[in-house]
Amino acid sequence: MTTLDLSRHVRAGDTLTWGQSHAEPRRLVQALIEQRHAIGRTRLFLGIGQAGDLGPEHADAFDFLSYCGSGTNRRLASEGLIDILPVHYSSLPTLLSQPPLKVDVLFLQVSPPDDQGRHSLGMAREYLLEVLRNARVVIGEVNPDVPWTFGGPYLMAEDFTALVTSDAPLSESAPARIGEIELAIGRHAAELIEDGATLQVGIGTIPDAVLAQLRDRRDLGVHSGAIGDGIAALCEAGVVTNARKEIDKGVTVAGSLMGGAALRAYAHRNPALEMRGAEYTHAAEILGRLDRFVALNSAIEVDLSGQVNSEMARGVYVGAVGGIVDFLRAAGASKGGTPIVALPSTAGAHSRIVSRIDGPVTAARSEPVIVVTEYGVADLRGLTLSQRARRLIAIAHPEHREALEREAQATVSRLR
Repeated sequence: MTTLDLSRHVRAGDTLTWGQSHAEPRRLVQALIEQRHAIGRTRLFLGIGQAGDLGPEHADAFDFLSYCGSGTNRRLASEGLIDILPVHYSSLPTLLSQPPLKVDVLFLQVSPPDDQGRHSLGMAREYLLEVLRNARVVIGEVNPDVPWTFGGPYLMAEDFTALVTSDAPLSESAPARIGEIELAIGRHAAELIEDGATLQVGIGTIPDAVLAQLRDRRDLGVHSGAIGDGIAALCEAGVVTNARKEIDKGVTVAGSLMGGAALRAYAHRNPALEMRGAEYTHAAEILGRLDRFVALNSAIEVDLSGQVNSEMARGVYVGAVGGIVDFLRAAGASKGGTPIVALPSTAGAHSRIVSRIDGPVTAARSEPVIVVTEYGVADLRGLTLSQRARRLIAIAHPEHREALEREAQATVSRLR
């Protein structure tokens, strides 16, 4: 890697950010860690951590801020070292481009230049585009493994404050461990997805299990904050064609790529994929133009009134507000839309269908939700509190149903 003295560009008190997950510019992050004491204390806004270079020991010079406790952020969260920004994902571009959260220094992992000298942002756009327009310093890390992706903006060498090269291999995702429970959830959720639907999928084992059940569908579309290997496989198989989308016809739209070599190979110079910022992927006015929009997300727990917690488990911040509300609302308002929250019925010995939610309410009971577990489907739209309780108990784990039934009447009465 080309060496770079970051102290020439980064000041004490600065706020820094970079692409999340597979878009992390690892060599720049490692250089920042190594030079942190020479620079002075800075604030880091972190997305989903993938490589795990940052740890609790680096709190001696960094203040950690994030919208999520996912990935390698979990270690920081368990130590109480990461301050959480509990906001809808759609608001991040604006928040990170103006005080008090304005990003001063942006690290970008970019592709090698094309024959016109243009670098692509490769694996991610999401909230980075507004930051790119407003940051004082933009430093790029050119990695030959990064695919050249469409959707812009494309950057010339002179658009960067500094540019370094790296041959660090991109992180590979471990294959999802899809067991019998996940397969059952996948089958139930897949039954709700019709030919011609446009999908938004969260990340993790449950969405992957659902995607694996869609091989017999036709003309699916994709408009999602993130896509992984499962979506790429459906595109390669001809299941995803985007032919019936009302906008971006024939094109898969995503904010970030979170997957391995197969996903990168699919994405490289593929005009059927366009990467967009969160101001497009999560925007209500854009999502409102999609019919048959399916929002497929997971959660930590759902209570008997339909409140969803996707943020905290047993007092530790492990998830996010993220885009779940942005997408549930869009799917609920979409003509023929399907707002799905899928989760296993238990976590260890604990039910994930609960009488009283243990964490924050990420999605209120007023949001449109269809809850799916391995035991079935509970469509809560248009149901009263007592009807919701009965539907949810029916898809809870059988060992917990009797206790939930005893608690249901008191819960419903309390929430009226």
